[in-house]
Amino acid sequence: MEQSALNAARRDEDIALDLMKTIASTTQVGKPTPPSTGFGVAAAPKADDQVAILLDLYKRCLAAVAGK
Repeated sequence: MEQSALNAARRDEDIALDLMKTIASTTQVGKPTPPSTGFGVAAAPKADDQVAILLDLYKRCLAAVAGK
């Protein structure tokens, strides 16, 4: 693979990662839910589920950056 192709792929990955971080931070994806009072408290997402959500989000961001 040429150096310019490697740089382009790396640039796409970096952009996708920044995009994922922005989306995750503004939508609170991957953060534990704070405890609340009252009935019907939802269970906090497990760490494995949070990781899967973030990986899926990264894949979607990478596809968007690559134009796929």
